[in-house]
Amino acid sequence: VHPDRFGQRPPKEQYYSEQHSSLINKAYRTLLNPLSRGLYLLELHGVEPAQETDCDADPVFLTEIMEINEKLAEPKNEDILHEIETLIKGRIQPSLCQPVTFCFLADDLQEAKKLLAKMKYFANLEDKLKNRKIRP
Repeated sequence: VHPDRFGQRPPKEQYYSEQHSSLINKAYRTLLNPLSRGLYLLELHGVEPAQETDCDADPVFLTEIMEINEKLAEPKNEDILHEIETLIKGRIQPSLCQPVTFCFLADDLQEAKKLLAKMKYFANLEDKLKNRKIRP
C-alpha cells in the first residue's frame, strides 16, 4: 500500500493507499516501542492504563524516581547524564520489559498495568534527559 506504488493509479486508489500506509506506519511505531505496545495490549483487553494520580507504586521506586529527577535538575554534567541514561536503560529493559511480557503471557493484566506505570515514569525521565542533553 506504499503511496509511491500508487502514483499513476486513480485518485480513489491513491487516497486508499495514503490512508492505509499512514495506519500501517502508526501501528509499526506503536508496536516497536515496549511501552506503547504494552499500553495498546492493555487497551485491547479493556484495561485502563494507570494514571499518575493512581500511582500505588512502592515508596522505594518513587524515591528512586525522585532522586533521578533531582540529578537531572543539577547543573549540566555529562558524566551524570551518561550515568542516568545507563540507569534508565538498565531499568527499562531487563527490569521491566521482560516481566511485562511474562505478565501478558500469564494473563496477569493488573500486574502488567503496574509495571507499565513504572515504565511511564522512566519514559518521562528519558524525555527529560533528552531535553537536558539538547540544552546548552
